[in-house]
Amino acid sequence: MEQKFKRNIGWLQGSAMTIGAVLGSGVLVLPSLAANMAGPVSLISWGLMGVLTIPLVIVLAKLSTLYPSAGGIAAYARQAFGERAGRITGCLFLGTVPFGAPICALIGAYYLGHFFLLDAGGVTIIALGMLIIAVLANYRGIRFSGNVQALVVIGIAAALLASIIAAWPMVRKESFYPFAPNGWVPVGTVMTVLFWAFVGWEMICHLAEEFEHAKRDIKRSLCISLVVVNLLYLGLAYVTIGTGVYLEQENLTSLTGLLESGWGRLAGSIVALLGVAACYATIHTYMAGFSRLVYSEARAGNFPKWFGRLHVTYGTPYRVLIVLGPFSMMVLLTGLLLQLDMSILIQFPGSIFIALYIIAMAAGIKLLPPKSISYYCAWLACIVCIIIYLFSGWIGVYPPLLAGASWLFSRQRIRVKNGAISG
Repeated sequence: MEQKFKRNIGWLQGSAMTIGAVLGSGVLVLPSLAANMAGPVSLISWGLMGVLTIPLVIVLAKLSTLYPSAGGIAAYARQAFGERAGRITGCLFLGTVPFGAPICALIGAYYLGHFFLLDAGGVTIIALGMLIIAVLANYRGIRFSGNVQALVVIGIAAALLASIIAAWPMVRKESFYPFAPNGWVPVGTVMTVLFWAFVGWEMICHLAEEFEHAKRDIKRSLCISLVVVNLLYLGLAYVTIGTGVYLEQENLTSLTGLLESGWGRLAGSIVALLGVAACYATIHTYMAGFSRLVYSEARAGNFPKWFGRLHVTYGTPYRVLIVLGPFSMMVLLTGLLLQLDMSILIQFPGSIFIALYIIAMAAGIKLLPPKSISYYCAWLACIVCIIIYLFSGWIGVYPPLLAGASWLFSRQRIRVKNGAISG
């Protein structure tokens, strides 16, 4: 008897999961980094990225309602281009969350460690705690997990909104002149950096089978998250430039300087908690989506069948989480022991996400009705993602190498299977 997910996600949980996936540590760092790179004109970069995200979200919303599957983008690739394309896309996901989650946890733990002056061991313990909590919350069930995420995201949004309000009276008109001190070329350069702040929308697609009213609530969740994320990003970018805090503080501490104007010595503790909460929210949603993807591929026979089981009580792909948790912790500890550069490591899963967006948009071009709004959105988003991918440098070689290895493995597996049948 085939197991099925429990349909108990509403638009509130869906919105929280999506916002949590998109908002990460970048919200604390990127407004200042972008301002340092381009000056006040970086506001246009933020606005353009927000606008360009719209067609991407429209396509994902349409695909997830037409083809609701825990496989997400892998399922769309399979539907559009065949079984092997779906299998390769699923394998690409294996190079994301297991490595990205521990790195994100370490970044979040750093904020708390920086405030309390903890050493590397203390920071690692906090990061391990974040991973354990994310695994346990997702193991317990998507309804419980979504409610936890909703509370976390509401806290993050409230704190960021309060930061914007506190700094707004300090905004000075002269801070916006000259508007483009380094010319207009940096607008495009900054957009390639800001792309990482707009990754995460695809994770809701993996939860499509668990929505109570998928056709209505997935679109609603994506629309709400799109509005909330863009308003918070633009608001933070505006006050960061208007107060001139990016000229006085390092990128990592600029939000602290922003908050000090309104909240004094509380600023450091607030930023520390924000860093942990923002990174945890991202880890939480990505673990939820990744576990569903692996379960879906196991159900389709592409991954070991052992992963294709749901928990009898909670209805979650618990076996994936049982493996994902320890593996992520091992990656975290390995990075600590070898003193690996996390800023470079995080770019590897990042390059895969751009490649996955390109695959999703290409699938949209193939699957969506020609001459429809979503069809044209797929073309536009695909072209934009390809352009951004070209700016990823040598790290852009990683997704094709992983895809090639997956293709060879898939080909060998088919040969073995055919040999067994003929024998």
